[in-house]
Amino acid sequence: MEPLRLGLLGAARITNLAVIKPAQITGTRLVAVAARDPARAAAFADTHGIERVHESYLDVINDPEVEAVYNPLANSLHAPWNTVALAAGKHVFTEKPSASNATEAADVASLASRTDRQFFEGFHYLWHPLVARLHAILASGELGELRHVETVMDMPAPDASDPRWSLELAGGALMDLGCYSLHSMRVLAPFLGGEPALVSASGGERQGHPGVDEWVTAELEFPNGVTGTAGCNMASDHHQMSHRLIGTAGEAVITDFVNPHNDDRLIVTTTKGTRTERLGTRSSYTYQLEALTTAIRTGVPARTDAADAVRTMRLIDQCYKAIGMTPRPAAVDSESDET
Repeated sequence: MEPLRLGLLGAARITNLAVIKPAQITGTRLVAVAARDPARAAAFADTHGIERVHESYLDVINDPEVEAVYNPLANSLHAPWNTVALAAGKHVFTEKPSASNATEAADVASLASRTDRQFFEGFHYLWHPLVARLHAILASGELGELRHVETVMDMPAPDASDPRWSLELAGGALMDLGCYSLHSMRVLAPFLGGEPALVSASGGERQGHPGVDEWVTAELEFPNGVTGTAGCNMASDHHQMSHRLIGTAGEAVITDFVNPHNDDRLIVTTTKGTRTERLGTRSSYTYQLEALTTAIRTGVPARTDAADAVRTMRLIDQCYKAIGMTPRPAAVDSESDET
């Protein structure tokens, strides 16, 4: 396929992992970048071989050679700039979660539905062969009847000044980590009779950051009665990002489903014993960039399209309400927009 021509909004930390390195493998052209700090943008472009630097995000979006825009800005700026890019006729590759709340996500999805542009949310884990293999094991019946799904997303706390602790920037553990936990439940819908429903949720506020969640645990139930626990803790004493399926005849777990480039194990335990499958440490971000390119070149929406993003955000908002917090507010202007 013709190499994708990508424009970058900002010089966020995640860009190196999500775009820069995969582009070197896939041949994706990094056409343009802009950042709030022009010097930072220039240094970023020089380091990573980006073709040119623009003065503003809007200039990147309006660059005629840019066909798709990558948005890794702070959460609160996902929906506003995704909207601008779609309105300008560009495909959108947005970091997760795609918006601050479900209302914003629905507005973006409505716009996307009126265009022929692709909207792609960056749940990179989904594209690694580990997930497809786990789902194949579930479908094979090897685990018996599925009873429970558990996803754990725990990490040590970022610095107090980190945008992930900012309510105004739509931060919180649920937004940064919990979106993965909830999404990993949602993609099981085809196997379990439909989308999971929230049963209950508990959570705790980050000291010194009113309205920002430090941890959340959501209890879910699928239409066929299978239960799920989606957890996240952004101030844990350890790192764990596992995804487990528990059935009547055994269980299967991806030990680090968000970082398969570090740990690609899928461990299956049944009455016949335990085996470990390895699906390769090729980065899930590389698979993701290939999936994005395929969606754009074929015109067939990917699994993580705008409609999917709305369903995830609705579940996130429901969790916030269940723990006594408000969904994240709509965007406000901020100088701290590059994470």
